[in-house]
Amino acid sequence: MKVLGISAGRHNGNSDIAVKEALLAAQAKGAECIFINLFDYNILPCTGCESCTMMMGDVAMGKRDDYPGCVLKAKDDMEKIMDVFQSCNGLIVGCPTYDLAPSSMYLRFAQRFLAYELAFRLKIGAVKVNPHMVAGLIAVGGSCHDWQGLSLEVLSASMFTTSVHVIDQYMVTRVGQPGNIVTHPEHLERVHKLGENVVEAIQTPVEERKWLGDPDMGLCPNCHGGLVFKGEPHWDGIEFPYECAVCGAGLKLTADGKFEIVENGLCRDRNVDEARGYHLDEIVATRMDYYRMRDTDPSVKEKLAYYREVKFPAI
Repeated sequence: MKVLGISAGRHNGNSDIAVKEALLAAQAKGAECIFINLFDYNILPCTGCESCTMMMGDVAMGKRDDYPGCVLKAKDDMEKIMDVFQSCNGLIVGCPTYDLAPSSMYLRFAQRFLAYELAFRLKIGAVKVNPHMVAGLIAVGGSCHDWQGLSLEVLSASMFTTSVHVIDQYMVTRVGQPGNIVTHPEHLERVHKLGENVVEAIQTPVEERKWLGDPDMGLCPNCHGGLVFKGEPHWDGIEFPYECAVCGAGLKLTADGKFEIVENGLCRDRNVDEARGYHLDEIVATRMDYYRMRDTDPSVKEKLAYYREVKFPAI
């Protein structure tokens, strides 16, 4: 068993301590543990060039034979981190919350995951086997849930791209100063348990793995996320009464005020490689629709040229 701990917080701060405590628990259960702090690495932001999805789409359409990976992989440390990341069985992430959501350092890292999208690479044959990684996620903040309302949900959403199954998550609250967490034994005890849960999940057959976190957490019965919105039509016309903003499960509201998964409600479950791989079809279809309009409707090129010439003073 190999477990990777990732902290996106300041060195020796609360996120570092939380992840280290979870790793100590995993290590005590027999796991080989690795720990990194993202501030020690050069991670360039995704430029939105779309090269990764375009090249994977071209492989899917038979227009090229292979997928070479992210165009930035030789320019920073992301490839080095992902080589280790993808060799692990378990993952523990600790991330500070500065304003409702995970820190920009973590988002810079996670938003590079698209070039390593496992469902897409499985779909085009670039990867042959899903390693079935599991994860425990830790959000850390100086306030309560009211000022960390998007933290765990965004952390959880970042796991889908690499097909990591989140089996536990925990929000550390009221730790506003570096090291403050050591004055909260209840937080240390809970993240210790999270580390144990990660090892338990690794040792459980894939088809039998389940949620090991707090049973009443969140609104979604599928991923335990806390964000649900009124359903809208998908690109192919599928629509649910309500939808989990994190995992995409189709939901309905029951008479007792709880959400249940509707029939066929997991056809868009982002935890499932095949369902998420269908998103590559959407990306390709959207791109081809745009190309057709750009090449057949002269007004498209005229508008593009117009906006290229619009100039405003800069800073």
